[in-house]
Amino acid sequence: MSYKKTAKQKFDEGMVDFVGRNYGKSLDLFSEAIAIDPEFKLAIKSRGATHLRLGNFEDAIADFDRVLELDPENARTFHLRGLAYEKAGDYEKAISDLNHAIELNPEYGVAYHSRATLHSKMGHTDLATQDIEMVTHLTEVNIESFANDNNIWRSRHMQVESIHDDNLAMDG
Repeated sequence: MSYKKTAKQKFDEGMVDFVGRNYGKSLDLFSEAIAIDPEFKLAIKSRGATHLRLGNFEDAIADFDRVLELDPENARTFHLRGLAYEKAGDYEKAISDLNHAIELNPEYGVAYHSRATLHSKMGHTDLATQDIEMVTHLTEVNIESFANDNNIWRSRHMQVESIHDDNLAMDG
């Protein structure tokens, strides 16, 4: 059994426990995976998320910091660290991280939702409203995209129209 495979197996087991809300066991398994592979970003991020669920905000932030050292463009990690800062009561750092997550991925709807929630807590009603409007917009775009991608009839119809248009262009 390879070194990396063992880390992945520990991670996979940890995810099963995380999904099952057995956070203590998932924390141990993620830590074991990280001990085997200290640069296993997903295991570190998952351990941070577990710490967040357990209310260990400083430990969560430390894990998210480590992931960002390894991958400074990871919007999801900025989002999660922002949530940890929010729970720890540091709203300014939370807003900064949520802003950065959105800068990295302007279509990251859940970051807008989290930022709207925080703006609301801070009494910034106009900013919260703007973020909720963006969440609504992104949701509508995603639903339309999903519907278009998964509507076989429409997909086939569009292919037929495209072929027809190509034939007309060649005839003309």
